[in-house]
Amino acid sequence: MNAPAPPGSLTARAGAIHAAYLAGDEQRLGDLVDLLTPVLWHTARAQGAGAATAEDAVQTAWLRLVEYGTKMNEPAAVLGWMVTTVKRECWRQVRRERRTTGLDTAPEPRDCVAAADAEVILAEKQRVLWQHVQELSPRCRELLRVIAFSDRADYTQLAQALGMPVGSIGPTRGRCLGKLRTSLTADPRWEQ
Repeated sequence: MNAPAPPGSLTARAGAIHAAYLAGDEQRLGDLVDLLTPVLWHTARAQGAGAATAEDAVQTAWLRLVEYGTKMNEPAAVLGWMVTTVKRECWRQVRRERRTTGLDTAPEPRDCVAAADAEVILAEKQRVLWQHVQELSPRCRELLRVIAFSDRADYTQLAQALGMPVGSIGPTRGRCLGKLRTSLTADPRWEQ
């Protein structure tokens, strides 16, 4: 059995909101959408989905939650369930797009090699970046993730979601980014 999520974490907050929704407070579904959509959007885009496909995948995941979420035994599992649903939906849609596109639009082999090289380099950079993010304090990690995965951060909603004053979000973000920058510049893998 998995350890419970730390209090105040995104997983714990999503689980509490989902539990309230399951208990009959249907208004809480809107809170869950506001809380998780930035993460789900990023998840979809990370699967290689274009904007329209990502939007469809996230919307489909919310529909699946409404359809099947009441059967979930553990409300705290809602974040993982939604992320998995978005990934699977993206994969399904991307496969369907590839089938309908056909081979006529296949890129030249040299373009594939260049794209693969660029993808490997980007993946390594992202791995190093997220490794350094993991070394930050839990508050910094959560703040940077939420800000990174939202198109335009609404500081009022961020303050509520993170349990911190609105006026401290900017300075805290600056300090967290400064720590991350210092850590990254000391890592030779980041400079390659």
